[in-house]
Amino acid sequence: MAHIKLENVVKRFGDVVAVKDFNLEIHDKEFVVFLGPSGCGKTTTLRLIAGLETPEEGDIFIDGQRVNDLSPADRDIAFVFQFYALYPHLNVYDNIAFPLKAVKVEKSEIDAQVKRVAEILQISDMLKRKPSVLSGGEMQRVALGRAMVRQPKVYLLDEPMANLDAKIRVDTRAEIKRLQHEIGATTIFVTHDQVEAMSLADRIAVIHEGVLQQIGTPHEIYNRPQSLFVAGFMGMPTMNLLDAEPTNRDGASVLRLSHTDVHLHISPQRQARITSDAEENGLVFGIRPEHITAAKQPSKPHIPAQVHLIEPLGAVNILDMRLGTHSETEDPILLRVRTHPTFRVAVGDTIGLRFDEKEMHLFDRKTEQTLW
Repeated sequence: MAHIKLENVVKRFGDVVAVKDFNLEIHDKEFVVFLGPSGCGKTTTLRLIAGLETPEEGDIFIDGQRVNDLSPADRDIAFVFQFYALYPHLNVYDNIAFPLKAVKVEKSEIDAQVKRVAEILQISDMLKRKPSVLSGGEMQRVALGRAMVRQPKVYLLDEPMANLDAKIRVDTRAEIKRLQHEIGATTIFVTHDQVEAMSLADRIAVIHEGVLQQIGTPHEIYNRPQSLFVAGFMGMPTMNLLDAEPTNRDGASVLRLSHTDVHLHISPQRQARITSDAEENGLVFGIRPEHITAAKQPSKPHIPAQVHLIEPLGAVNILDMRLGTHSETEDPILLRVRTHPTFRVAVGDTIGLRFDEKEMHLFDRKTEQTLW
């Protein structure tokens, strides 16, 4: 398949910089997901790799060859769009065969390739049907088949499941993962859905406002976010992010959550990583809801907090805990905690919370980069 490299790539649309100094290396046969909110530059980056857009600065390489000046047809890539773009007057067989017919491949070879791909995608019994009688999931598989039949170096998928309902999305996601492993293709997949990204990717590239925020495995992106944006974007519910300041209590270094009576012990090693610049810029403390343990009877070292809201989600409950009140706005300072559904409490109850010290994060508010 293919190795892809982007070096200092910049793309502008008038005064808007859609992609900023983008550097990324994608290995042969790797499945990389571009993840970020709408308008962050992920689709533009995909189109730059495909040759549908031209960078103002930087270079794009496929298998060591600079492709900035190559047309999309000469890059040996297959693009699957959000909208299936099937030919309504052609049946499934002819839709899949179209790219091969366009380059005048032998009829027997076309037939063999189409049937091979149809068998992989489990659509062999649909080859004589027209797109109008197919479900959304079936049409998506046909669009994938049309891309696969060419056996290109790179597959580029731009939110291919955005128009499917939830049940079909889960099934199609599993199908895409299976196919990618089976054919061993270098694949780039664009989505704003973090569940898709976590379940599909070998590595995730998180993008925000045209800037690559972090590249890593799903585990690294979720558990070791390098910036405030990644920390706040990943997770359902997302990481708790609260203002904090270092202080001393009873001769020990602690981190106080602003406008609360919550003081958290921090090790000398973590204390040393809080620079004077970071302290001046302001600090943001982070911890995920699942890394907080709740107890009905608060006792040391538990932190007492009042139940503000309960969200029963079936497999889990999400508790909004009130830690204090903003002195300026009088808004409550809330912390979200994930508990087992059998953990029964009522709004207004006071319970105890305990933070997993290994899973606590701290960020510089100004630079938005992680300190620990």
